Amino acid sequence: MRNKDPDGFAGLGRPADAPPGPADLNLLRTFLAVHRSGSFTAAARLLGLSQPTVTAQMRSLERQVGRELFERLPRGVAPSPYADELAARVVAPLDALAEVTGDTGPAGERPADPVHLAGPAELMCLRVLPALAPLVADGLLLRAATGLTDPLLDELRAGRHDLVVATARPRGRALSAVPLMDEEFVLAAAPRWAARTGGPDSLAARGPGVLHDVPLVTYAEDLPIARRYWRHVFGRRLDCRAAVTVPDLRGVLAAVVAGAGFSVLPRYLCAAELASGALVELYTPEDPPINTAYLVQRPGSAVNPQVARVRDLLIGAARAW
Repeated sequence: MRNKDPDGFAGLGRPADAPPGPADLNLLRTFLAVHRSGSFTAAARLLGLSQPTVTAQMRSLERQVGRELFERLPRGVAPSPYADELAARVVAPLDALAEVTGDTGPAGERPADPVHLAGPAELMCLRVLPALAPLVADGLLLRAATGLTDPLLDELRAGRHDLVVATARPRGRALSAVPLMDEEFVLAAAPRWAARTGGPDSLAARGPGVLHDVPLVTYAEDLPIARRYWRHVFGRRLDCRAAVTVPDLRGVLAAVVAGAGFSVLPRYLCAAELASGALVELYTPEDPPINTAYLVQRPGSAVNPQVARVRDLLIGAARAW
């Protein structure tokens, strides 16, 4: 007796009475969606089908090819080696066919699909959404979401988004990622705190210890950005506790400008405040720490031609970021 997995799939071997034959194109499309998303449920959502329909189609395809394609897991499914080989053979022709046909039927019968785009709140609000304004004015439908990179990439794999701006390159080869921009980090404080510590010359001469009595404002309790800056620039561990934590770098910036203390911020976020004198850069290292942001795409999302427009515009606009 076979146990049904949580995704509604029971693996099937080759039936004795089912010789392999040519696979139906729709079955291959469904197979590729399952292979990419790692879940029958996610594939069903991507394809606009019911989950039982996807399950039935994969059973039919297994009978046609005479192979077990997916191994059941506690969450979703994992492809067999044969499934990986099959996906490698069909991915290019199916994607090319989808791009040509659009899978939308005759022009005018179906409204344009929205592009679902997600990324860090600060980068989305200050750079990404303003860059896309011309496309929106030209008729683009956009659905934006914000969050942390790892959960957003999981949602991308599950088909919830078409594109994600990620602060780290995704692991594995299931997602396509291109470098978008480099964030440079800046150690900064309001002028009154800079004066009390002696300014950039004092920190350069005496080291980061001059900031010992200055409150630290940061993104999270574990000080991820500040710890990285200390390790990269000063070659030592940052050993202090945050005075203020705000899970939004725009809030960190506002608190620091108001005089709450010092912080480490992306330069793009605080460039205007540095230029106006509302913030002072406390130290200018020869090799400032940077973090690369990536534009990550879900395979198969090119079925919507608007996704390519968004991707290409962002890659071009990011050259000036």
